[in-house]
Amino acid sequence: MIERIIEICNIKPVELYGVNDINVDIMRTVFPKIRLLARGDILKIVGEQSDVDFFTARYYMFVDHFKRYGQLLPEDIENLSNSDSHKSTKEGQGDLDVLVYGNHGKIIKALTPNQHRLVKEHQANDLLFAVGPAGCGKTYTSIALAVRSLRNKEVRRIVLSRPAVEAGERLGFLPGDLKEKIDPYLQPLYDALNDMLPPKKLESYIEEGIIQIAPLAFMRGRTLDNAFVILDEAQNTTVNQLKMFLTRMGKSSKFIVNGDTTQIDLPMSERSGLLHALHVLKDIKGIGVVTLDETDIVRHSLVVKIVKAYSQNRDREMKMRQDEVTKSKIKG
Repeated sequence: MIERIIEICNIKPVELYGVNDINVDIMRTVFPKIRLLARGDILKIVGEQSDVDFFTARYYMFVDHFKRYGQLLPEDIENLSNSDSHKSTKEGQGDLDVLVYGNHGKIIKALTPNQHRLVKEHQANDLLFAVGPAGCGKTYTSIALAVRSLRNKEVRRIVLSRPAVEAGERLGFLPGDLKEKIDPYLQPLYDALNDMLPPKKLESYIEEGIIQIAPLAFMRGRTLDNAFVILDEAQNTTVNQLKMFLTRMGKSSKFIVNGDTTQIDLPMSERSGLLHALHVLKDIKGIGVVTLDETDIVRHSLVVKIVKAYSQNRDREMKMRQDEVTKSKIKG
C-alpha cells in the first residue's frame, strides 16, 4: 500500500469536487480499490501502487475536463473513467511509467531508454552515478524520483547540492548575503522543483527543511538518514570533496550523483572527483552507473548537434595530442 498527496492548483476545491464533495463520492464509487480523503485543496489517495497510479492518471483527466469546460459533473467522471478503468488492465500500464504528476497536470516521466535505465538502476541501487551531457535529463529525472519518494513517504527529506566552482574566490565580491550569492548556482535545481511542486508547497517544504538546497561545502559533518540526496555537477568536485559527500550517506537513504565529464571547470592541477570515483568504486555492489548520451537530449534539436560537434572536436584534439606524443617518443 502507498499513499499519494495531490494538491489542487488554480482551481477552487468546491468547483472541482462539487457541493458536499459529491464528485469525490462518485470517484470512490468508480474506483473502489483506493481510499480517497479530500481536505481543502489536498487530496490523499491510498491503495496499491498500480491502482493509485491508474487513478492519478484519470484524476488529471478530470482536472483537464474541468479546465476545458468549466465544470465536472458526476456523469463526466463516469464517462472519463470508462466504467472498468479502475481495474489494473493492460490499457493502464503505460501510466505506471509516470514518475510525478507536476503542476497544472504536467506528466513527468522517463522519455528515453537511458532515462528508463536510470529509473531502474535507482530502484536496484542505493548509490547511483548518472553521467551524460547537458540536456540529457539526468538531473530532471533524478529530482522527479526524489519528489516521488517524498510523496510516497519512502524518505523524510530531499537534499540537493551542487559545487559552486564557477564562483571560486570571486564569491565574496558578489552583491548580497551568502544566500543571494549562492542561489544563482542552485537555480537549475529550483527550476526542476518548480515544475513538480506547487509554489506554496515548495516554499513550505524549504522553510520546514523537508527540502534542502545547499552548496556542497555545507554537506561537511552531516549524516543524512532517511533522505533522498542528489549531487549535481559532480564533475566539478575534487577527489576529497566527492569522498566527503559520499560518506554523508546515512541509513535508509538514496544518493544520486550527476555529472558531465566533458564539462570540467576545475583548475588543470585538480583531478575531477567524479572521474576518480567512477574508477575507484566501479566494482562495489550496490553502486550503479548509468551513462547517457546525445540521444537522450530532450532540449532544442540544436543542442544535440552542438554536443555532438564538441564531442567530435574533443576526440580530434585528443588524437592530435596522442600523435604528437608518439612522434616525440620516436624522435627520442
